[in-house]
Amino acid sequence: MIGVTLSRYFAWRFLRTILGIFLTIFCLMFVIVFVELLRRVSDNPQTGPGTVALMSIMRAPYSTEMILPFAVLFGSMATFVDLTRKLELVVARAAGMSVWQFLAPPLLAAFFLGVFSVTIYNPVSTTLKQRSDQMEFDLFGVQGSVRIDHGLWLREHGVDGLSIVHATGAARGGAELSGVSVNVYTQDGQFIERVESSRATLQPGAWLLEEARVTAPGEPPTDVGQYLLATDLTPEQLAAAAAPPQGVPFWDLPEMTAQTADAGLDARGYRLQFQRLLARPLLLVAMVLVAAAFSLRFFRFGGIAKTLAGGVAAGFVLYIATEIFSDLGGAGTISPSLAAWSPALVGAMLGTLSLLHSEDG
Repeated sequence: MIGVTLSRYFAWRFLRTILGIFLTIFCLMFVIVFVELLRRVSDNPQTGPGTVALMSIMRAPYSTEMILPFAVLFGSMATFVDLTRKLELVVARAAGMSVWQFLAPPLLAAFFLGVFSVTIYNPVSTTLKQRSDQMEFDLFGVQGSVRIDHGLWLREHGVDGLSIVHATGAARGGAELSGVSVNVYTQDGQFIERVESSRATLQPGAWLLEEARVTAPGEPPTDVGQYLLATDLTPEQLAAAAAPPQGVPFWDLPEMTAQTADAGLDARGYRLQFQRLLARPLLLVAMVLVAAAFSLRFFRFGGIAKTLAGGVAAGFVLYIATEIFSDLGGAGTISPSLAAWSPALVGAMLGTLSLLHSEDG
């Protein structure tokens, strides 16, 4: 078995390179966010560079969290290439070590790095992002944490039937909506009318739509001053539904899922995000295996540039597959568990198969 000293050496070299790449990307994202926010506050003399820098540093961890798999991929490839170039892996092989023995420390390091990113880094980054969004709302009147893609969608089963609500903007945890359009259906799913309103406010037991226009099949549009839409939502349930899944800390996702489901809303996004975070350690392990499958052959078989490009392409394909499966899971085509775990499992198995073929075959 590989010794403790050598295991620590390989793991430290591996983590040092990954952290170097990650911190470089972190600084780059900080500069990009800082410049963008500085441009936005140019018309607000009450906001100084110090406030902008604070908001930028609070947003940078959230923005760089999705870059972690690429940092692991590039860091693994750089580490293996450097170890091979300095003949350290050649010496390890000459001492009788197999590829699985000197791969064990990087694989364990990647796994525990994934656990750390899920249990500690994700809650901290999402919490800082929420506070930054609140600061942005106080400065500009736009709260990014409650914006889901191009707006907020709610699907409600009220006493009057089914209603699908879409809003282009939201504030106060989703209790105030702007740019609202509502499709109202009967209990059996038959379309009744469409209501468009400039603003909607959550009242006890109903949504109050102001400056509403009602359009029913076969009838001309009718302008009404106010329109009441029955709802069973509470402010707490609405706040849970308004928060995007990516903006909820890992430890709060089960509670958010339960609250959203109890409100009669679609909780599929929260289930998917929870499973994606659970699968992250395995995804990082798969990135290490993919990097090893390409990097360990550099100086033995030649074709460095071609093999390096193949490793980078394989990592990007794995990441794109993860996003595609996530979209399928979010749309309900496949289950959230299958969507979250399939790319990581397939990537790990393909990387292992390639190593078995090249090293033990």
